[in-house]
Amino acid sequence: MRLRSQIIGGWLFHCNRVDKPKIRSLRWRPTVYPAEVLRCRMNIPNSLTILRILLIPVFIGFMTYRQYGYALAALLCAGITDALDGFVARMTNQQTKLGEILDPLADKLLLTSAFLTLAVLHLVPSWVVILVVSRDVILMLGTVVAHVTNVSIDIRPTVLGKGTTLCQLTYVLLVVMMIWRGIKIGALFPLLVVMVAFTLASGFHYLYRGYRLTHANSSSN
Repeated sequence: MRLRSQIIGGWLFHCNRVDKPKIRSLRWRPTVYPAEVLRCRMNIPNSLTILRILLIPVFIGFMTYRQYGYALAALLCAGITDALDGFVARMTNQQTKLGEILDPLADKLLLTSAFLTLAVLHLVPSWVVILVVSRDVILMLGTVVAHVTNVSIDIRPTVLGKGTTLCQLTYVLLVVMMIWRGIKIGALFPLLVVMVAFTLASGFHYLYRGYRLTHANSSSN
């Protein structure tokens, strides 16, 4: 009897020492991503920039059907997103490489589409549209060529570039508003002259900066 008790006791002790399989907790744990991955994800400033791009066909549609009040509202929303995305990115430290590319691209798409629409509807002079579109196309082609040839360029907007965007957006806003209210747009001629001056100055400045960076890269090689 004693021997049987010892055998049973040893067997139970051995069973207690067997490692039991660990059961993973079913509780949800948040996934922690590296900082580099988080910076590459879509954030609030980039979402605002995407919204500005999506407002472009809305503005064109309202202008096409002569709904100038709604077109003005869409353009104002686009302008607000243009002011907010950079401010939010700086305040929340959410500046990304994607944002540096999307923000000027959205501005160019919005303004180019707006000027082309106004020209098709015979609301602004054709030479103004030719000037604005030609500048943007030349700058975009220069950026593409630099990327293809592996030439590093600075795509950040300059003071002249920001001034040009502000003048062009203000001009388009006032044209749409005055047409909506039935006011002649001839009073905008002084603003038109300032906008043309900024457009030419910023275009030549961007070309000069690109030439200087290209020359510096070729000299270093």
